[in-house]
Amino acid sequence: MIDIRVATKNDIESMMSSRLEMLKVVNNLSEDYEFSDEMINESRDYFLNGDHITVLALDGDIVIGCASMSFIRIMPTFYHLTGKRAHLMNVYTRNEYRRQGIAQKMVELLIEKTWEKGATEISLDATELGRPLYEKIGFTDSTECMVLTKI
Repeated sequence: MIDIRVATKNDIESMMSSRLEMLKVVNNLSEDYEFSDEMINESRDYFLNGDHITVLALDGDIVIGCASMSFIRIMPTFYHLTGKRAHLMNVYTRNEYRRQGIAQKMVELLIEKTWEKGATEISLDATELGRPLYEKIGFTDSTECMVLTKI
């Protein structure tokens, strides 16, 4: 039976291994790809000290999926009186466990916890593979946001 639960700081090694595995798969990197020390150290620091909730999907002791919600607070607006917003990231299920509703259960748990924390908006960057899941849950495309990325 698959267990889906909120991770704690004691799960740091599971969170790290799952994130690095997800990054390799999503970015088509080789199995033996070596991440920079900065990527590893900053990811570890975020899991330990960042404002987030991460959930893990486990088959026994084996991590088969993960998903994270990162929280930000901006100045309140008329539509977001608390200024609390969230960004869904790193939704990943190992290939052999896909199409079983695991990702949906992880995301729904994160959404529930996010509303409990008082956030009024959740954003995400969807891959083509993930888009049908997010639409099924109720996410819609937004036309209100522009971004500037430092290169």
